[in-house]
This record gives sequence, C-alpha cells and structure tokens, in this order.
Amino acid sequence: MLLIFGVVLGFIHYSTSAVGVDNHVIHVTIDNNSTTSQIASRLKDQGVIRSEYLFRIYTRLTKTDQGLKAGEYHFDGHWTIPQVVERLKEGTVKTLSFTIPEGYNVLQISRLLESEGVVDAGKFLHTFETGKFEFPYLGQNERNKYSLEGFLFPDTYKISPKTNEKEIIQMMLENFTRIYGPEYQHRAEELGLSVHEVVTLASIVEREAKIEKERPIIAAVFHNRLKKGMRLQSCATVQYALGEIKDELLYEDLDVQSPYNTYLNQGLPPGPICSPGEASIKAVLYPADVSYLYFVAKEDGHHAFSDTYEGHLSAKNNGGG
Repeated sequence: MLLIFGVVLGFIHYSTSAVGVDNHVIHVTIDNNSTTSQIASRLKDQGVIRSEYLFRIYTRLTKTDQGLKAGEYHFDGHWTIPQVVERLKEGTVKTLSFTIPEGYNVLQISRLLESEGVVDAGKFLHTFETGKFEFPYLGQNERNKYSLEGFLFPDTYKISPKTNEKEIIQMMLENFTRIYGPEYQHRAEELGLSVHEVVTLASIVEREAKIEKERPIIAAVFHNRLKKGMRLQSCATVQYALGEIKDELLYEDLDVQSPYNTYLNQGLPPGPICSPGEASIKAVLYPADVSYLYFVAKEDGHHAFSDTYEGHLSAKNNGGG
C-alpha cells in the first residue's frame, strides 16, 4: 500500500513539474485525427514533455484523452503536463501575424507591434532592456545603447495572442541564430570580424542601401574606409544618434555629440543602429571587389560611387546628394 502511495505521489510530482527552465519557444503542430499516443510522441520528440507514458496516464486519469484538439501550438520548458493538456483541450486560438521590416530599430519595432495590437510598446522595451534571454551573442559589447539592438531579426512571425513580450523577443533572437549559421560564422572569422561587428556594419548598409544590387558595393566602401583609417561618415548613424529619421540632415546635425556619430568618431559605432536583413549581412561578409571610398545618393535611390574625393564632389555636383 505504501509503495503504491509513493508511486502516486511520485507521478503527481513528475507530471506537474516543468521540463526545465528553458525559454526556448517550441512550435508544435497537432494534426487532425491524431491519437493521444501520437500527440504524446510528438510532444516528447520536440521537448515539450519528458514522458509519453506519463502524458497518456495523466490524460486517461483526468478523462481528457478524447478531448485534445488539433492545431498550431507554442510551448516552452516551463510547461507542465497538466498545463499542456489544458492548452490542447482549449484548441488553437487565433494566430496573430506581424512583419518586422529590414532596417527597423528596437524603438520602431516596439511601436509597430503596439500599433498592430501585439504588445504594449513600453513593456516590450522594458523587457528588451532587462529580460534574460538565451542567446549565444549576449554581452559581446556593453557600449551599445541597447545590448540586443540589431539582433531582432526582420521577418514575418506568427504567434498566439497569449505570447508575451519576452517570448516574442526570444523568437526573433532564435531566428537570427538560425540565419547566422556556420557559413557566416566561418566567413566572419576569415575577415577578422566578430558577429557584433558584422551586424553593426550590416545595420549601416541596411539603412544606406536602397537598391539590392548595391548592398555589396556599399559594404565594400565601408570596408575600404575602415582599412584606411577613414571615418565612415554615414548619415544613417547620425540619424540614430539624433533619435529620429530625417529626410534631409542639416550640417549642424553632423556635429551631434554621440559615440554613434561616425562623422566625428573613428571606426564602427558602439553597436548596430537597426536590425539588418540577411542580404545586408551577406553583403558585409562578401563585399564587392571594388576600390571605392565614397558614394552619394541619387534621386532614384541609386548611388554614384567614387575612388577619390574629387570624383565624389563631381558626382555630388552632377545630381547626387
């Protein structure tokens, strides 16, 4: 009798304990007409539960084994078996979808998410600044305005209305980690760049480039200037320092005192100025083989590139800038 009682107590403890403390968001699809055994197997395979057997026993004891619904679900390591079963009984709630464009900084992202009814912008920023996330590139540079600026990967995301700010941020960070795979890591090592430096430079390319094919050329210009010890002189970094996106910068704007102002400061700014897309990251890692040191924007979005300052001035006088 005591043995049976101990087993029951052990079962209750085990089934009501979370798998772990992992914040990793797990996406699980439960197909139509799935049996309880099939559901248990899928949940176990994807790391949502630890034991298929206990899941089946729990659903049988609670008489919920016939009421689990098909759909798309989001879990993490904090979920217990009773919580998982309760969610599966409820079924999939309406999915929210939102798209983060390339070149948005965290302030713009927070406002976008609020405007689409996904989160409160203030709570999102607070979580972004103070939350603890599982991310391999945390703490590479503490000089950034925001430690994770640049790593909220631009993409289209689908979430449930119950997904909180921390889970959304974690999803974006995991998406970056997926994109920035071994090939990019190896290439960055060949160039002698850290991931932080790659994303910082890519964020500038993202904000400067308007034409897709020009990204590797613009990246090459910045690489060339860095090699020669020239200031980057990127208007995009000034706009970030000012905290606003201006259609046209004034000369006085170029004197704004900020470590992000690359007109005044040598080298890269302290951190990314936005979240770059994969095309800009790739452009930084595989820049064009050109010797240009200058570029100026044309009215149609293209740029005129020059090797010399004299050529740059000529390009400006001929309709650039």
